[in-house]
Amino acid sequence: MRVGLIGGGGISATHARAARGIADVEIVAVHGANRDKVAALAREHGGAPCDTLDAFFSTPMDIVAIGSPSGLHAEQATAAARRGIHVLVEKPVDVTTKKIDALIGEADRAGIKIGVFFQERMLPELGALKTRMDDGEFGAPLAIDGRLDWYRPPEYYSGSRWRGNRTLDGGGALMNQGIHTVDVMLWLFGDATRVMGRTATRLHQIEVEDTAAALIEFANGALGTLHATTAAAPGFPRRLTLTGTKGSITHEDAARPAAVADATPHQRVFEDFIRAVRTNGTPACDAREGRRSVALVEAIYRSSQTGNWETP
Repeated sequence: MRVGLIGGGGISATHARAARGIADVEIVAVHGANRDKVAALAREHGGAPCDTLDAFFSTPMDIVAIGSPSGLHAEQATAAARRGIHVLVEKPVDVTTKKIDALIGEADRAGIKIGVFFQERMLPELGALKTRMDDGEFGAPLAIDGRLDWYRPPEYYSGSRWRGNRTLDGGGALMNQGIHTVDVMLWLFGDATRVMGRTATRLHQIEVEDTAAALIEFANGALGTLHATTAAAPGFPRRLTLTGTKGSITHEDAARPAAVADATPHQRVFEDFIRAVRTNGTPACDAREGRRSVALVEAIYRSSQTGNWETP
């Protein structure tokens, strides 16, 4: 399976390690805005470094893995779709549902698959938890609480051309870091029907929020609470607490630094996506699934501005 990488930063290096962990996968091309980073990535993991998208797509490939700034995802994925290339994109799919909807239309017309790196869905512990929920062990869902109290130092934002930027990052603690928690909450409890939220920029010098809180109503009648911040030094485990009519459970993940040390969860996403391509199946998280978390985050942002309940 031939893979091209778009992006030269840390997450693309994670994609590269994940891809190379699979026996029959070859990295054939790399493209990104930073020529030096692209060249270094190509030297380490293989593939031709490409200065332009046209040069990149001139190399035959089966899958493109996109790890560029979030606000560029749909544009670059569309370029791949129009060439008949399957796309595996870093979360979020893009930063607006409008752009995601246009991308889904392009993918449907081209007959290609789009998968999303929501690697938490591939964690064995969370997979087992979802199975237990689906089997009714906890009864009917009553409530879910998601807390992401992480810390990012000032240089995490100041040293980046796109993090904390409204156009390219789309948001802050919610759209970038908290979107994983949002996705897991929706994956476990189903669609949300309305949300009331507040966002604030309390610590970092950025255009978007570093702190957010929301109350969520789900279609099944359950309630959810969500808190996400990148201002909670020194950083604490991500926590999910689920309550049902027959019992409750809490799941924790250790607080994560910005750099991803272990590419195993991303490799599981790659393996799942390759299976979907080869069998004409559906990825664990495709673009339509990935859209749900962006729609909910957008609704929280609207609610923070209007003071009203908003519908995703």
